[in-house]
Amino acid sequence: MQQYLYLAIDLGCILIPVLFSFHPKIKFYKEWKFYFPSMVVVALLFLVWDEWFTRMGVWGFNADYVTGVYLGKLPIEEILFFICIPYACVFTYFTLNKLWPKNLLQNYNRFMFQILIVFSLGMAVIFRENWYTAVTFGSLAICLLALSFSKWRVHFPNMSRAYLIILPFFFLSNGLLTGSFIPEQVVWYDDTENVGRRMFTIPFEDIFYGFLLIVLNIWGYEWLKRSHFSTSHS
Repeated sequence: MQQYLYLAIDLGCILIPVLFSFHPKIKFYKEWKFYFPSMVVVALLFLVWDEWFTRMGVWGFNADYVTGVYLGKLPIEEILFFICIPYACVFTYFTLNKLWPKNLLQNYNRFMFQILIVFSLGMAVIFRENWYTAVTFGSLAICLLALSFSKWRVHFPNMSRAYLIILPFFFLSNGLLTGSFIPEQVVWYDDTENVGRRMFTIPFEDIFYGFLLIVLNIWGYEWLKRSHFSTSHS
């Protein structure tokens, strides 16, 4: 049964968000027409990155924990990851905004941007010879710089709040993938291509890789939603 572990993690992450998408106080299903196009575009970008790094040996997958269905070098479970995890995170973002619109992080928007951009740029430069570190932090810095000069910057505190809320679940699911509570890793990493520091069993870069994934999904979702309403009211 261990070959279904990665699949079970994917489905476990999305099950409750999908069910609660139909809750009468949330109704996230009505947002699907804005969310899914964004998710597809972002997923394709990350899958190209994923395939590239897998072929380079920056990371890889333990065949004992996947069903054996592959697209290129990627198991089907890894592809589902970019569907299930973003859905759960954007659902959380939407629900928090709808039920608890007041967010104390709004007061620190500029500060959070400045600190995270400087930190990301610094990490990308200092560890420029480590592929995972350099590409992750370089991409995050570019994303945040673009976001900071756009009207969508206003959503950043709510993006951050949603990510902070899901971090415990991130540590659980990603911890399982990287060897917590199980004999071997589902996803292994070449630590010469990252900073070599782990939070429990999770590579340090994974936290920022995940944040980049969520920011891009939310940004695309918000852009499509606002563009639709701007067009319909013009």
